[in-house]
Amino acid sequence: MTLWTLHFLNARHDLTRILSEARQASREAVARASGHADLPDFDLVVRAHRDRSPDGAVQGHCPAPGIIEIAVTPDRFDPVQFSRALIRQIAHLLRQEGPGHGRSLGEVLVSEGLAGHFVLQVMGGPPDGLDTVRPGQGAMRQAMNEWARRDYDHGRWFGGKGDLRRGTGHGLGHRMIAEHLAQAGGDTAASLATAPAEPFRQILRRIAAAEGQAEAEPSEG
Repeated sequence: MTLWTLHFLNARHDLTRILSEARQASREAVARASGHADLPDFDLVVRAHRDRSPDGAVQGHCPAPGIIEIAVTPDRFDPVQFSRALIRQIAHLLRQEGPGHGRSLGEVLVSEGLAGHFVLQVMGGPPDGLDTVRPGQGAMRQAMNEWARRDYDHGRWFGGKGDLRRGTGHGLGHRMIAEHLAQAGGDTAASLATAPAEPFRQILRRIAAAEGQAEAEPSEG
Protein backbone atom coordinates (compact mmCIF):
# COMPACT_ATOMS: atom_id res chain seq x y z
CA MET A 1 0.00 0.00 0.00
CA THR A 2 1.34 3.39 -1.01
CA LEU A 3 2.16 5.83 1.77
CA TRP A 4 1.63 9.39 0.64
CA THR A 5 1.38 12.63 2.58
CA LEU A 6 -0.35 15.81 1.49
CA HIS A 7 1.22 19.13 2.51
CA PHE A 8 -0.51 22.48 2.00
CA LEU A 9 1.78 25.51 2.10
CA ASN A 10 -0.84 27.80 3.54
CA ALA A 11 0.77 30.05 6.14
CA ARG A 12 -0.77 33.08 4.39
CA HIS A 13 -4.16 31.36 3.97
CA ASP A 14 -4.17 31.68 0.17
CA LEU A 15 -5.38 28.08 -0.12
CA THR A 16 -7.94 28.13 2.68
CA ARG A 17 -10.95 28.48 0.37
CA ILE A 18 -10.00 25.41 -1.68
CA LEU A 19 -8.53 23.10 0.97
CA SER A 20 -11.48 20.73 1.03
CA GLU A 21 -11.77 20.47 -2.76
CA ALA A 22 -8.04 20.03 -3.26
CA ARG A 23 -7.84 17.37 -0.57
CA GLN A 24 -10.71 15.42 -2.12
CA ALA A 25 -9.35 15.75 -5.65
CA SER A 26 -5.94 14.55 -4.47
CA ARG A 27 -7.39 11.47 -2.80
CA GLU A 28 -9.47 10.56 -5.82
CA ALA A 29 -6.61 11.08 -8.28
CA VAL A 30 -4.19 8.96 -6.26
CA ALA A 31 -6.81 6.23 -5.88
CA ARG A 32 -7.47 6.18 -9.62
CA ALA A 33 -3.77 6.10 -10.48
CA SER A 34 -3.24 3.29 -7.98
CA GLY A 35 -5.68 1.21 -9.99
CA HIS A 36 -3.27 1.29 -12.93
CA ALA A 37 0.18 1.20 -11.34
CA ASP A 38 1.96 0.44 -8.09
CA LEU A 39 2.83 3.89 -6.81
CA PRO A 40 5.95 4.55 -4.75
CA ASP A 41 5.64 6.38 -1.45
CA PHE A 42 5.63 10.13 -1.97
CA ASP A 43 4.96 13.59 -0.58
CA LEU A 44 2.52 15.88 -2.39
CA VAL A 45 3.11 19.60 -1.84
CA VAL A 46 0.37 22.03 -2.87
CA ARG A 47 1.06 25.76 -2.91
CA ALA A 48 -0.59 28.89 -4.27
CA HIS A 49 0.73 31.00 -7.10
CA ARG A 50 -0.64 33.85 -9.20
CA ASP A 51 -0.33 32.84 -12.83
CA ARG A 52 -2.92 34.35 -15.17
CA SER A 53 -1.68 32.58 -18.32
CA PRO A 54 -4.12 30.25 -20.11
CA ASP A 55 -2.78 27.10 -18.45
CA GLY A 56 -1.47 28.76 -15.31
CA ALA A 57 -4.41 27.76 -13.13
CA VAL A 58 -2.55 24.60 -12.15
CA GLN A 59 1.04 23.57 -12.82
CA GLY A 60 2.87 20.48 -11.68
CA HIS A 61 6.45 19.47 -11.09
CA CYS A 62 8.21 16.31 -9.94
CA PRO A 63 11.61 17.66 -8.89
CA ALA A 64 13.00 14.48 -7.31
CA PRO A 65 12.04 10.89 -6.48
CA GLY A 66 9.18 10.80 -4.00
CA ILE A 67 8.16 14.46 -4.38
CA ILE A 68 5.35 16.06 -6.37
CA GLU A 69 4.67 19.80 -6.29
CA ILE A 70 1.43 21.34 -7.55
CA ALA A 71 0.97 25.12 -7.82
CA VAL A 72 -2.56 26.43 -8.14
CA THR A 73 -4.16 29.81 -8.68
CA PRO A 74 -6.86 29.59 -5.99
CA ASP A 75 -9.55 31.69 -7.70
CA ARG A 76 -9.20 29.55 -10.84
CA PHE A 77 -9.21 26.18 -9.08
CA ASP A 78 -10.88 23.36 -11.00
CA PRO A 79 -10.89 19.84 -9.50
CA VAL A 80 -10.68 18.11 -12.89
CA GLN A 81 -7.73 20.21 -14.05
CA PHE A 82 -6.06 19.66 -10.70
CA SER A 83 -6.57 15.90 -10.93
CA ARG A 84 -5.21 15.70 -14.47
CA ALA A 85 -2.15 17.72 -13.49
CA LEU A 86 -1.57 15.45 -10.50
CA ILE A 87 -1.96 12.28 -12.61
CA ARG A 88 0.63 13.63 -15.06
CA GLN A 89 3.06 14.19 -12.23
CA ILE A 90 2.37 10.72 -10.86
CA ALA A 91 3.57 9.41 -14.23
CA HIS A 92 6.79 11.37 -13.72
CA LEU A 93 6.96 10.02 -10.16
CA LEU A 94 6.84 6.48 -11.55
CA ARG A 95 9.53 7.27 -14.11
CA GLN A 96 11.77 8.71 -11.40
CA GLU A 97 11.91 5.19 -9.96
CA GLY A 98 13.55 4.02 -13.20
CA PRO A 99 15.51 6.08 -15.72
CA GLY A 100 14.35 9.43 -14.36
CA HIS A 101 12.74 12.28 -16.23
CA GLY A 102 15.74 12.47 -18.53
CA ARG A 103 18.72 14.65 -19.30
CA SER A 104 18.73 14.50 -23.10
CA LEU A 105 16.02 15.81 -25.40
CA GLY A 106 15.00 12.31 -26.47
CA GLU A 107 14.66 11.10 -22.89
CA VAL A 108 12.47 14.04 -21.96
CA LEU A 109 10.31 13.62 -25.08
CA VAL A 110 9.60 10.04 -24.01
CA SER A 111 8.90 11.04 -20.40
CA GLU A 112 6.44 13.76 -21.42
CA GLY A 113 4.77 11.51 -23.98
CA LEU A 114 4.26 8.75 -21.44
CA ALA A 115 2.90 11.24 -18.89
CA GLY A 116 0.29 12.52 -21.32
CA HIS A 117 -0.82 9.01 -22.20
CA PHE A 118 -0.94 8.00 -18.53
CA VAL A 119 -3.44 10.82 -18.01
CA LEU A 120 -5.58 9.37 -20.81
CA GLN A 121 -5.28 5.86 -19.37
CA VAL A 122 -6.35 6.94 -15.90
CA MET A 123 -8.73 9.84 -16.57
CA GLY A 124 -9.97 9.30 -20.13
CA GLY A 125 -11.28 12.22 -22.14
CA PRO A 126 -9.37 14.04 -24.92
CA PRO A 127 -5.62 14.69 -24.64
CA ASP A 128 -4.51 17.76 -22.75
CA GLY A 129 -3.96 20.83 -24.91
CA LEU A 130 -0.17 20.75 -25.05
CA ASP A 131 -0.25 17.08 -26.07
CA THR A 132 -2.21 17.97 -29.20
CA VAL A 133 0.29 20.56 -30.49
CA ARG A 134 1.36 19.76 -34.03
CA PRO A 135 5.05 20.55 -34.52
CA GLY A 136 5.94 23.07 -37.17
CA GLN A 137 7.74 22.22 -40.39
CA GLY A 138 11.20 20.83 -39.71
CA ALA A 139 10.73 20.38 -35.94
CA MET A 140 10.68 16.59 -36.20
CA ARG A 141 13.94 16.54 -38.09
CA GLN A 142 15.48 18.86 -35.50
CA ALA A 143 14.32 16.53 -32.73
CA MET A 144 16.00 13.60 -34.44
CA ASN A 145 19.22 15.54 -34.84
CA GLU A 146 19.19 16.72 -31.21
CA TRP A 147 17.87 13.50 -29.66
CA ALA A 148 21.01 12.75 -27.61
CA ARG A 149 21.85 16.34 -26.72
CA ARG A 150 22.00 17.08 -23.00
CA ASP A 151 22.43 20.79 -23.59
CA TYR A 152 19.14 21.11 -25.48
CA ASP A 153 17.04 24.22 -24.82
CA HIS A 154 14.11 23.03 -22.70
CA GLY A 155 12.28 26.35 -22.91
CA ARG A 156 12.50 26.26 -26.69
CA TRP A 157 11.21 22.71 -27.07
CA PHE A 158 8.52 22.75 -24.39
CA GLY A 159 7.84 26.35 -23.39
CA GLY A 160 7.62 28.22 -26.67
CA LYS A 161 10.65 30.36 -25.86
CA GLY A 162 12.12 30.74 -29.32
CA ASP A 163 11.28 29.66 -32.83
CA LEU A 164 9.29 26.51 -31.97
CA ARG A 165 5.60 26.42 -31.11
CA ARG A 166 4.83 26.16 -27.43
CA GLY A 167 4.27 22.51 -26.57
CA THR A 168 6.26 21.19 -29.54
CA GLY A 169 8.04 18.69 -27.31
CA HIS A 170 4.81 17.56 -25.70
CA GLY A 171 3.18 17.04 -29.09
CA LEU A 172 6.14 15.06 -30.44
CA GLY A 173 6.33 12.89 -27.36
CA HIS A 174 2.60 12.23 -27.33
CA ARG A 175 2.57 11.22 -30.98
CA MET A 176 5.59 8.99 -30.55
CA ILE A 177 4.01 7.07 -27.68
CA ALA A 178 0.68 6.87 -29.52
CA GLU A 179 2.45 5.26 -32.49
CA HIS A 180 4.06 2.67 -30.22
CA LEU A 181 0.82 1.85 -28.40
CA ALA A 182 -0.97 1.41 -31.73
CA GLN A 183 1.64 -1.10 -32.87
CA ALA A 184 2.44 -2.94 -29.62
CA GLY A 185 -0.57 -4.84 -28.34
CA GLY A 186 -0.78 -5.09 -24.58
CA ASP A 187 1.48 -2.17 -23.73
CA THR A 188 0.09 0.77 -21.78
CA ALA A 189 1.53 4.04 -20.54
CA ALA A 190 1.66 2.49 -17.07
CA SER A 191 3.51 -0.64 -18.22
CA LEU A 192 6.02 1.56 -20.07
CA ALA A 193 6.53 3.92 -17.13
CA THR A 194 10.17 2.96 -16.59
CA ALA A 195 11.02 1.80 -20.12
CA PRO A 196 14.31 3.08 -21.56
CA ALA A 197 13.98 5.93 -24.01
CA GLU A 198 16.34 4.85 -26.76
CA PRO A 199 14.03 2.29 -28.48
CA PHE A 200 11.49 5.06 -29.07
CA ARG A 201 14.03 6.85 -31.24
CA GLN A 202 13.24 4.41 -34.05
CA ILE A 203 9.56 5.30 -33.80
CA LEU A 204 10.29 8.99 -34.23
CA ARG A 205 12.56 8.13 -37.14
CA ARG A 206 9.73 6.22 -38.85
CA ILE A 207 7.26 9.06 -38.33
CA ALA A 208 9.79 11.59 -39.62
CA ALA A 209 10.53 9.48 -42.69
CA ALA A 210 6.82 9.12 -43.44
CA GLU A 211 6.49 12.91 -43.38
CA GLY A 212 9.58 13.52 -45.49
CA GLN A 213 11.70 14.82 -42.63
CA ALA A 214 14.81 12.69 -43.06
CA GLU A 215 17.39 12.67 -40.29
CA ALA A 216 20.60 14.57 -40.85
CA GLU A 217 23.89 13.84 -39.15
CA PRO A 218 23.22 13.26 -35.43
CA SER A 219 24.34 15.92 -33.00
CA GLU A 220 25.72 14.50 -29.78
CA GLY A 221 25.60 17.00 -26.91
